[in-house]
Parts: sequence; C-alpha cells; structure tokens
Amino acid sequence: MKKYAILMCCMGNICRSPTAEGVLRAKLAAAGLEPLVELDSAGTHEYHLGHPPDPRAQRHALQRGYDLSPLRARKVGLPDFDRFDLILAMDRENLAGLARLRPEAGDKLRLLMSFATRHHADEVPDPYYGEGDGFERVLDYIEDACDGLVEMLRQRLQGDAG
Repeated sequence: MKKYAILMCCMGNICRSPTAEGVLRAKLAAAGLEPLVELDSAGTHEYHLGHPPDPRAQRHALQRGYDLSPLRARKVGLPDFDRFDLILAMDRENLAGLARLRPEAGDKLRLLMSFATRHHADEVPDPYYGEGDGFERVLDYIEDACDGLVEMLRQRLQGDAG
C-alpha cells in the first residue's frame, strides 16, 4: 500500500517546517500511524540548503520532546508536487509561492493551520527574527494543527484499511 505523503513548507526550512515535520512525526508515532505516512519538509527558498534547523527551534522543540537534529534544509522542487498527497504551507506567502510553482496542484496545497482546532490563527508566524516566545507560539500552533491533521489521517487511513 502506498503511504500517504505529506510535505511541510516554509521559507527557509530551518524553523517552522522542520518543527512541523518533527511534531507530526511524533504524533503519528503515538497514534500508531507512522508506518502509513511519508513525511518531509522543505523551503520555498534556498537560503539554508543542507543546514540543520535553527538552534533555537531545536532547543524549544527538544524541551517538548521533539528531536529535530537529524533534519536538513532543502528546497521544494517540481517532483515534490507528484510525490506528495498534501503540501502544507506555514503562511499565505509560501502557499502562494507553491501555487505559482505548480498552479495545477489545487487542493493538494493548504495552510497547516487549516487543521487547527484550538488556535484561530490561519498562519504559523515566522519566529526567525524574534525571541524565544515566538518559537513557543510556533510550537503551540503546530501542535494544535498536527492534532487535527492526525485526526484527519486516522479517519482517512483507517477508513481505507477497513
């Protein structure tokens, strides 16, 4: 059975999208869904190719039990639009950039926060130029959205299996 494939995207792939990848990976494992889902992250720009996530993002994530250290930044490419079933942008600017890259991607492209149930923001704010509280807010938003995403995947994947 083909895995359901999800790509998390932000601008540089060193703060928000690797955090989202790490959080979702942990939540999928806890839900027993990790073997059914392929997961990756990428940036819409190539500022940090091959770099690990921002040390602040890693530190704040690790305090909540998410290890981002194995991840490395990469740029989203055209093959990603065929490989992934769902491409989730952290904000409208990156969503628009993805849509320009592959206009026919349609409903494969969504904002991650469209899955959130507790926070009413529609974007995950970029914490790069801020302080630690920005990274905590990012984690709060991403955890919320990933909970909703896991629930959608549970229904979809267990429905397919049943």
